[in-house]
Amino acid sequence: MSEPLRPLDIDTVHAFVLIADFGSFTRAAQALDTSQAAISLKLKRLEERLGYRLLERTPRHVRLTPVGEQFMQAARDLLRAHERALGDMQAAPMRRLVIGISDHVAGAELPQLLSRIAAYDPLLIIEVRIASSRDLTAAFDREELDAVIVRNEGARQDGEVLVVERFGWFAAPAWQQAPGTPLRLATMAAPCGVRHVAVRVLDDAGIPWTEVFIGGGVMAVCAAVSAGLGVAALAHRVAPAGAIEVGERLGLPLLPVSEIVLLARPTDARSEETLRALSAAFRGTLPR
Repeated sequence: MSEPLRPLDIDTVHAFVLIADFGSFTRAAQALDTSQAAISLKLKRLEERLGYRLLERTPRHVRLTPVGEQFMQAARDLLRAHERALGDMQAAPMRRLVIGISDHVAGAELPQLLSRIAAYDPLLIIEVRIASSRDLTAAFDREELDAVIVRNEGARQDGEVLVVERFGWFAAPAWQQAPGTPLRLATMAAPCGVRHVAVRVLDDAGIPWTEVFIGGGVMAVCAAVSAGLGVAALAHRVAPAGAIEVGERLGLPLLPVSEIVLLARPTDARSEETLRALSAAFRGTLPR
């Protein structure tokens, strides 16, 4: 008589899905508020239980094996069934998480970030507001937002530092600065913090400049750069594809690095878990 199949442990399956989604044991551990060693042990137990390897691990990458790819859909179905068992998804109240993301932070990784948060919590309604770091921080302090991912413009100490970003001067490859003329800038409208820093360092260096394009958001500024209208101060992560850094060639001053911080206000244990996942998901979208 064959040995009866033992049921899968929900916690180990959850850990596997998070590791795969974040592409990182560290990020998965952060989302679950546990240690990397504990996450590794959960995965080991799941792989031993199933009898095959689910993930390939190298010092720089974590990726699904072919069998792991096949198991992933079943794992997600199991987790959704578990959620339904705890409380019918149609009857359970949907939770809302209102997130503010700075225009200078929301890059091409935003869809990936939202996808990971949605997959983490199927009962979550995500509301995202894109604005300047200054406006979003003020709205967070007025308790209009549950969390914000912003540039730390005021040296606040109450946020979690997600990354320290480098900024540079970017232009289209064919763009040329006419000799003896002011630097042609593409910027966001004041009081954008990045604009303030950019023109300050130019003024301090005695470099004349003129604004030739003022955009209502980073996407518009990136379009102006790609169109060859001028130079823009941008984080390397959000600079448009094909743009090149021209600061050294033009003798422009270095731009200071910028802290990207998460300010969050959890209201209960579940929202605290989701905000941990938000932090881990954002770190997981960053280029390695």
